Amino acid sequence: ALQSRGCRVQIWTAHYDPARCFAETRGLSVRRAGGWLPRSLWGRGHALCAAVRMAFVALYVLLLSGEQVDAFVCDQVSACIPVLRLARTHKKVLFYCHFPDQLLTQRESLLKRIYRLPLDWLEEYTTGMADCIVVNSHFTASVFKDTFKSLSHINPDVLYPSLNASSFERVVPEDMADLIPKKKFLFLSINRYERKKDLALALEALHELRGRLDSHEWNEVLLVMAGGYDKRVLENVEHYEELKRLAAKLSINDHVIFLRSFSDEQKISLYSNSVCVLYTPSNEHFGIVPLEAMYMRCPVIAVNSGGPLESVLHNVTGFLCDPLPTQFSEAMEKIVSDPLLKDTMGAAGRARVMEKFSSEAFTEQLYQYICRLTQ
Repeated sequence: ALQSRGCRVQIWTAHYDPARCFAETRGLSVRRAGGWLPRSLWGRGHALCAAVRMAFVALYVLLLSGEQVDAFVCDQVSACIPVLRLARTHKKVLFYCHFPDQLLTQRESLLKRIYRLPLDWLEEYTTGMADCIVVNSHFTASVFKDTFKSLSHINPDVLYPSLNASSFERVVPEDMADLIPKKKFLFLSINRYERKKDLALALEALHELRGRLDSHEWNEVLLVMAGGYDKRVLENVEHYEELKRLAAKLSINDHVIFLRSFSDEQKISLYSNSVCVLYTPSNEHFGIVPLEAMYMRCPVIAVNSGGPLESVLHNVTGFLCDPLPTQFSEAMEKIVSDPLLKDTMGAAGRARVMEKFSSEAFTEQLYQYICRLTQ
């Protein structure tokens, strides 16, 4: 977005793998520092390690990179903001808060609660040091206000993530006939293999759907569970196996295909051949998958909380349901019983994305923030 407005953009991060990344980043200047620092301490302390890694990256940029910078954009981890403010010539910082980190963890023990106390304080204090704060949805804005009590004087702006529609147009869909058998009703779930994404809801809804259809219709139903998967992340590995066991327990494994990570070409093919996308996370901060699905003229069945309340129009571009298998399966049955819904909802979805979530709108809003910070 910023490059399209003539800005010179450089991305700094601790870890970057060109083989496992968003394709758009391969055309950008991505630099690494501090990748040798651990991501966890014996499987624990991920938040602490993330803060240390980001602070190190910020120090490296200031002291060793030799880069001349006009403004910083920080994403999600705020621990680097006080470091960036140490620059001899102070440059302003925009912080993009996708969700308070302290709400993304369980505190199941006293030791964990004690461990999180200084980290929660650090997140709130360093977030408040940013010169400009934006969030990804009105839902996240309300959570920001409820969580960061000492920042009640700050009203973060909403900057909706956009869809890079041109990337969808450039990509040639991959023929997946060897992976995905041809079915009339292909349902799709796209999300990382993480327990908080509630992927089990999609499997349980499919099981419920079986009881709503006759045998001929059921034989034409297939669910593809396509998930981001990193073998370095223990939860990805464990949850993938948990979901396979659940599919077997529900006796639906003949109607489910699990994909671990996938190429952009495969993703476009999946969207193009699906009658509907199931989006199962509750209280999702925003969620880019519903935008992708709607742009690809694919109806969305999503949980009626969080970001989908702002992206999906109920009964127009899809269905918003309670996170219950019965409600999801009822919406899925509507898609099966009325083939025209795919076309009418799909067209409405494409129009909504182009009107409200275009890259042009995102670019203009972000560029204005940067202009104000650098004046």
